[in-house]
Amino acid sequence: MMKTALNMTVGLGLMVLAAQQVSAQQSRNCAPRDTVIERLTSRFGETRQSIGLGSQGAVVETFASHDTGSWTITVTMPNGITCLVASGQSFEELAEALPSDGSDA
Repeated sequence: MMKTALNMTVGLGLMVLAAQQVSAQQSRNCAPRDTVIERLTSRFGETRQSIGLGSQGAVVETFASHDTGSWTITVTMPNGITCLVASGQSFEELAEALPSDGSDA
């Protein structure tokens, strides 16, 4: 399930990134990676839960707090700028088994 969740996270991040790549780096939702991570940790208590490599060297990460349930998806470009692409509440870690071979599920 972690692989499925990671694939979904990377897919979502890449879709958002593709739609907003140029303008996102100029918006208020982007900053140097260290600044973004420090704010997610200190302000929201979020820690990295998953990571994946996207197109053009982008790193897609999911941060979440098990205490509050808040979550944030970030994309970091090779130049070190990190952009927030999605956030929300009710984060839940799942460990579901993969369907067996030949299953329609």
